[in-house]
Amino acid sequence: MSCLSETSHAEAVDASTETHVASETHVASAAVPARAELTAQRSTRRLRLDPKYGRGPREVDVRYLWCGAPDAPTLIVQGGISADRDVTALEAGAAPGWWQALVGAGAAIDLDRWRVLAIDWLTPAELGARAVSSEDQADALAALLRALRIPQAHAFVGSSYGAMVALAFAARHPARVQRLLLLAGAHRPHPLASAQRSVQRSIVRLGQEGGQVDQALALARQLAMTTYCGSSEFERRFAGEAVWRDERFHLPVEDYLEHAGQRFVERFDADRFLGLSESIDLHDVTPERVPTPTTLIGFPSDRLVPLADLCELQQRLRGPATLEVVDSPYGHDAFLKEPEQLAPLFRQALS
Repeated sequence: MSCLSETSHAEAVDASTETHVASETHVASAAVPARAELTAQRSTRRLRLDPKYGRGPREVDVRYLWCGAPDAPTLIVQGGISADRDVTALEAGAAPGWWQALVGAGAAIDLDRWRVLAIDWLTPAELGARAVSSEDQADALAALLRALRIPQAHAFVGSSYGAMVALAFAARHPARVQRLLLLAGAHRPHPLASAQRSVQRSIVRLGQEGGQVDQALALARQLAMTTYCGSSEFERRFAGEAVWRDERFHLPVEDYLEHAGQRFVERFDADRFLGLSESIDLHDVTPERVPTPTTLIGFPSDRLVPLADLCELQQRLRGPATLEVVDSPYGHDAFLKEPEQLAPLFRQALS
């Protein structure tokens, strides 16, 4: 669809462990023969970065996963602020990665054909800075490519915050990536989405001041969940009458939200949430500075990243750009919940 008729110095050092994992499923195309084994390197590199909101260069430990066919071109793959480097898991019996349905041997991002590189997002505390920017994350990835002796990534596949970082990466390090595949992320945050995140951060800060950090973080996550799904999905799942329980009425959606909040508290830190949420709202990339061929994917039900913003981005990008629109009831979360619709778009964009 069309809406139209530097360099950071990398050093030191690798505490890496290389594991070799025999893949159990291979659905490779005739042109790409299946490989006997995949490798996974889950490690840390100390890199020298110059944070945008910091006080000069400093060394930062960057945690990464680099996995797939050992001799294959590298794809950078990054998700939202709650995603980590574990995009996929190769080991039998391991917990699945956050994008397991799309990244694996024979999947849309085929590890028999590509090698995937992902990092854990950096925080202000790790950078010794007042805030962390999408440019800082991009510079960390560029420095990591140099440290791993990867001259150029075949593509940067970014979803949500990862799409924002991909745009910053292409603007700052255009020679380091051949193409972009961006889902549900634009060159700037929408003001209404920023307003919603601002309220979430205020809730967490209030909890920090009052000694109720976990409760506040859970409540902020509950509020965030109401922005991720589409309106029709909420209506389908949670229409119904209130139930009297524990001396008050409970709405059908409340158990879902409380469970989501509790799960988030178990795996996320309040300061990390504050830093990465703020980073989204500080993000601002001039599209005309991005020369990289780009495929954008948007969802009409996404209330955080409206299609109008992606249309503007497509029109303003310096390099060639296409916009694919995928109908889904899942809103912003569609990039996680629509693997069957996304798989052919991925294969086409990466070919």
